[in-house]
Amino acid sequence: MLSEVLDIWWIWIAAALALATLEVLVPGFVFLGFAIGAAAVGLMTLIGLTSMMSPAVLALLFSALSLVAWLLLRRVFALPGSSPKTFDSDIND
Repeated sequence: MLSEVLDIWWIWIAAALALATLEVLVPGFVFLGFAIGAAAVGLMTLIGLTSMMSPAVLALLFSALSLVAWLLLRRVFALPGSSPKTFDSDIND
């Protein structure tokens, strides 16, 4: 039953749309990585690449693709010099 539900491509695409909508409401490129991962798995399921995969493998594939997407988004859209600021002196001194 669970494997049949996870093989339905439109559930993955709907999850991707929901996560992308959540990213608009809560910005930070966190949910966008998950949305890209869900969309990729949905498209792979649509064209039949994941037909013989178990639900655990699909979840692992989703996780790996989401992590790669998040790392790429962070690299591409990170602000230059976005490291935290440190102060050596106090303004009250």
